[in-house]
Order: sequence, then C-alpha cells, then structure tokens
Amino acid sequence: MDPFSSIVVSDTSIKNSIATSISHIHLYNKPIVKTIHQAINITTIEAELFTIRCGINQAVNIPNIKYIIIITNSIHVAERIFNSSSHPYQTHSTTISIELREFFKKDINNHINFWDCPSKVKWPLHLLVDSDTRKFSILPLFSCKLFWDFCKERNNELVLNFWKMFFQALDYKGRQFLELLNSDLNPLELSTKNSSPWLKQFGYFNSLCARAIRVVVNHAPTGKY
Repeated sequence: MDPFSSIVVSDTSIKNSIATSISHIHLYNKPIVKTIHQAINITTIEAELFTIRCGINQAVNIPNIKYIIIITNSIHVAERIFNSSSHPYQTHSTTISIELREFFKKDINNHINFWDCPSKVKWPLHLLVDSDTRKFSILPLFSCKLFWDFCKERNNELVLNFWKMFFQALDYKGRQFLELLNSDLNPLELSTKNSSPWLKQFGYFNSLCARAIRVVVNHAPTGKY
C-alpha cells in the first residue's frame, strides 16, 4: 500500500431504532483509527453518510496523506455528497465538501476515490467493520424525547404558537403576518412529516404562492420564484 494513502472502510447497522456507525481508517495496511457513533431514530442513509463524514474527517487530518479511498456498501449514499440539489442530508454533504476542499487545496495532486463493496462480497476489511456494527444491541431510554421528528415537531409548535399570538395583535395583521388557506380553506401550518417542504402546501395557486413568499422573505417573488 502507498505510504501516502489511507483507506476508510465504513458500515452501519440499526437495531432497536439505534444506528451504530463504524469506520476503520487504515494506513500502511494497518488500522490506526476506529470511530464508533450511535444515534437514535435516524435513517440508514443519514447514518451511512455520517460515518463516511467521520472517516473523511479523520483521513484528511493524517499528515502527508495524498490519496484517500472510501470503501462502503452504500455507494448511492456517498453520491449524495456531490448532489447540489436540495435534500435532507445537506448538513453532512456540506461539511464533507468543505473538508475535501481544504484537502485538495493542500496539494493539487491530492485526490479521493469511492469504492462500492457490497456486503455479500465478504471482503475481509469490510467484513470486519460489518461484524463490529452488529455486535451492539442497545435499548433506547425515553426514545420519545430523543426522537428527531419529535424534537422538530415541538420546535415547530413553539414557532407556530408565537406566530398565532402575534397575529392576534391588530398592529401585525396585514403586514408581516398573513393567514394563508389551502384549497380546502383550512389554515396552512408547517409540516414536520418526512422533511416536507412548506411551499408545496400553497403551490397550487400562483397568486397565493406569491403572497406567501412575500410574507416569508419580505420581498416580492421574482425570477425563478
């Protein structure tokens, strides 16, 4: 193995709604770093992307490394790193992109490759990581309080309650606050389900969408709006 290269092998397993993400970083054909992270009630995609992020973070900080190989059984997840469109995992993608940009700026010859390694291949290095992820079996405590969607829902409820309170004040009506109704004439409220975008709730009517954008961004919609 090239002494200036590093191999990052990653995998994720989910048991009892707890995701265990593990990455092994190899240098000179020997594992030098093992990262283990656990999170409750997150998707497999987010867990896989997070462990790739952790592996890259470790690899780019190894002195004199010029070539990084990421080996994963979820190559479709790695592709999201370079997906510039809007998606729920942009926090991880952005962080990885920033770290890689700094890595490439150090030397124009620095580069990174992503290799697809399906679990069924049973490649020894990936099999070792896969085995590690399956060793953990933890029962969540107070899962309802740690659940990500639960936290988002609570935060959104607080925001909506503040909006409703301010809307009752006559000084705010018709200015920065506007009660928007959907096609069934019910008030529109922010959705917390499956990272659902709010705009689609009033996208059925152009003038309504324009008024909503004017309220949200304090500017009339132009161009691609």
